[in-house]
Amino acid sequence: MAKPPREILTVAEMAAADAAAVAAGVSVRELMERAGTAVAQTIAARYPVQPVRLLAGPGDNGGDAYVAARALAEQGWPASVEALAPPKSPAAQAAAGDWRGETRPLRESLEPTLLVDGLFGVGLDRPLSPELARYARAIERGGGPVVAIDIPSGLSGDTGQPLGSTSFRADLTVTFHRRKPAHCLQPGRRLCGEVVVCDIGLGATPASLFENTPELWLGRYPWPPVGAYKQSRGRLGVVSGEAWHTGAARLAARAGLRIGAGLVTVLSPPESLMVNAGHLEAVMLRPFDTDVELEALASQLEAVVIGPGAGVTEATLANVLALARTGAALVLDADAITVFRDEPDDLFSVVDRDDVLTPHQGEFERLFPGLLKASPERIAAVRKAAATAEAVVLLKGPDTVIAAPDGRAAVNMNGVPWLATAGSGDVLAGLIGGLVAQGMESFVAAAAGVWIHAACAEAFGPGLISEDLPGLVPVVLKRLQAGSF
Repeated sequence: MAKPPREILTVAEMAAADAAAVAAGVSVRELMERAGTAVAQTIAARYPVQPVRLLAGPGDNGGDAYVAARALAEQGWPASVEALAPPKSPAAQAAAGDWRGETRPLRESLEPTLLVDGLFGVGLDRPLSPELARYARAIERGGGPVVAIDIPSGLSGDTGQPLGSTSFRADLTVTFHRRKPAHCLQPGRRLCGEVVVCDIGLGATPASLFENTPELWLGRYPWPPVGAYKQSRGRLGVVSGEAWHTGAARLAARAGLRIGAGLVTVLSPPESLMVNAGHLEAVMLRPFDTDVELEALASQLEAVVIGPGAGVTEATLANVLALARTGAALVLDADAITVFRDEPDDLFSVVDRDDVLTPHQGEFERLFPGLLKASPERIAAVRKAAATAEAVVLLKGPDTVIAAPDGRAAVNMNGVPWLATAGSGDVLAGLIGGLVAQGMESFVAAAAGVWIHAACAEAFGPGLISEDLPGLVPVVLKRLQAGSF
């Protein structure tokens, strides 16, 4: 049976899930027992028995710490609790009452011992006090492993940003039911370390934000049937730039072919024909001299990629507008985005829900000025951008976010630094274009393209250049087909 997509819940959605469980008859104390026990089990599975200090705040996060301390002690761990303040809620007070081990006030120590941060959870809405901020920095200098309960204290659960000047940093974060945005967005993702999501029995939760993993889109992947032929696998076009800017389009075209598009054609201005012809084999080549000729060629295709190496010129602007008059789905990248920086509404008036915009942060700012700064985090910004453009928007970065006009959004979880190399975005545009050409719905095609792109880079590792990426696609596809991702 296929696994369901993995939802990401906001702090408010998680609170609602907790409240629904309580309304259904599960006590807060029982949920705390499950959470604290899950923390202890995760620690015991990853670390050898050793002295462990559990920091307990006054809220339910602290109650989880008391339960975890008791569970670890029962397994023979030398555990002690350091309390920031007495517990406030009845459930946390009961958990503290059940703890029979050592409890002492919070103390600053540079001993490199295993430390569990149970001070504050995802609901924190204020900065750490100066004393706790200093304490967090001291713990980081101490060098011992840190395990966070739910989230490192001092991080906003919804944005992944420290609420003040600093926050705790963890090597391992144990959270419950579902990831929160802070576990997925930088810098929270980095500050959380490894994130383990533990089931505490809350059941299904409606959501429109997901982790971008194969569970989200693999059931709709366009594997070819036995009777497939090249025309049935989709026709993709990639618009080439001028003679000295042709490599980016060829990268995108090769990626589109590798991802499964049956026919891929580089649509080339006449001055670029000979350069492209000298480098293309399975990818076809067709000339166009005007935007009207380009429109006629594209009308025969399912999808077209434009932007890589296109140039920020009047010709690129005219070409985008011409492509928008065809029935082809568009993947707009790089120069095809920047060319509309002065009149973004001109672009928004011609793209539709089947089209995909793939900006990096600078290009996003040109197309949606001020939106990132005005939004609480990247997810909200990209959702607003998709609604404004009425197209799929993919904001590239270490925490790539993909959003559809209907509000669906996904955060990519397998990004690797090896993708920070010239041309990798051109390959991504080609992967997405190839999937859309095969009939994959644009939002899931964008999500699949991002994940496969990163998986290719991870498979290669250090030394990756963009030319390596298309050749790695078959390796990743075999893993996906075998279910071994």
